[in-house]
Amino acid sequence: MPSSSTTIISKCTVYPDHKSSLKTLKLSVSDLPMLSCQYIQKGVLLSYPPYSFDDLITFLKRSLSTALSFFPPLAGRLSTDPDGHVHIVCNDAGIDFFQAKARHLFINNVLSPSDVPDCFKEFFAFDRMLSYSGHSKPLAAVQVTELADGVFIGCTVNHAVTDGTSFWHFFNSFAEFCKGAKRISKSPDFSRDTVFNSPAVLKFPAGGPKLTFSGNEPLRERIFHFSREAIIRLKYRANNGNILCNPAEILGKQCNDSWKVVNGDSNDKIAPISENFLKNKTVEISSFQSLCAQLWRSVTRARNLSPSKKTTFRMAVNCRHRLEPRLHPYYFGNAIQSIPTIAPIGELLSHDLHWGAELLHKNVVAHDDGTARKGITDWEREPRLFPLGNFDGASITMGSSPRFPMYENDFGWGRPLAIRSGRANKFDGKISAFPGREGNGSVDLEVVLAPETMDGLELDGEFMQYVSTSV
Repeated sequence: MPSSSTTIISKCTVYPDHKSSLKTLKLSVSDLPMLSCQYIQKGVLLSYPPYSFDDLITFLKRSLSTALSFFPPLAGRLSTDPDGHVHIVCNDAGIDFFQAKARHLFINNVLSPSDVPDCFKEFFAFDRMLSYSGHSKPLAAVQVTELADGVFIGCTVNHAVTDGTSFWHFFNSFAEFCKGAKRISKSPDFSRDTVFNSPAVLKFPAGGPKLTFSGNEPLRERIFHFSREAIIRLKYRANNGNILCNPAEILGKQCNDSWKVVNGDSNDKIAPISENFLKNKTVEISSFQSLCAQLWRSVTRARNLSPSKKTTFRMAVNCRHRLEPRLHPYYFGNAIQSIPTIAPIGELLSHDLHWGAELLHKNVVAHDDGTARKGITDWEREPRLFPLGNFDGASITMGSSPRFPMYENDFGWGRPLAIRSGRANKFDGKISAFPGREGNGSVDLEVVLAPETMDGLELDGEFMQYVSTSV
């Protein structure tokens, strides 16, 4: 396992290259609960640039300054007014920029271990910082770490200011400017005249909120890669019950005797499956819901809990397209809600994959404009912080999304080699979904579990049959 030893070389403040015309933005009912969450920490691992590291630092500072002028809230600070409302003051106070080195680390070393090395935790600023700290600390930071043969650019942003959609919008724009863009390709929308805007006040204890999970428990963290073919197999199985199939069969290629697809008739004859079949068939359960259901089953089984106990799978969903009228796709801020799906452990494990996948699917489909508005009304009736954590030992929390354009962060010399995150907001059962680097429907899951649970998951044949041994 690569050793952790990253040295900070320099620190400075980067300011927007134009003064902000925005004054203040009020935090919404989707922003406020995140004040007890830690800052988002996501970054990209890149090959070494075709010029000196000093030149890279100059280019990054300049492009970051340009990007901040289009995202002025990130260069501001939080402020609570006398009525208790929290605002982002767009005062151009700037963000922190760190230059660091870890030249003893090589790309192959940090990507090859089965578990994610601890060195990635040192590639981000504002470690363990709560978003409420944005009252006195910058709302964002960038750390650029030089490796022996590569570069890691870590971006840290206050979670009460951005959700994943806004985070990657900013990060992508930053990369575009470094690559040479003269104007922003997708302008953010800073409107606050939405259903999320509310007069409700969230009250905080003296000194601000506390972290809602311990943060000190022993954990293991792994990246599990699922190819497009594996996802196709999972999706087919989730929609058709426990029918064995492989990608060759699904795409209409020659079947072999080791994998048989049966059409459900009593004679068990082999049924050819074509790509048109999948397109024309009304498939209710999505690829991602199928993957989530398999993870839910396998992690729950690995925890070896009582069948009578209930387990929860919690998914964060983007409400921008769920509300009527829809929010702007680049609405800047948090526009997410949490969907919990609850099932008795015995029920989840005794049924096939379709059973759990259908539960997840029905909850996601039901989360429409009316459901989203009801969630807002319920929160306004009882304003509260988001209870991040695994309080009963039987929960899973899925964050991020394989739809986020993570690998579009090309800073001018090629796409990222990998996406990694820092220590923030990690606990037993916290999962983050990333797109696979090869795209085309592949998915990476960043899985954080108690060590004994991870050991059990790695021995779970139903789960591991879909995991690629190499990426």
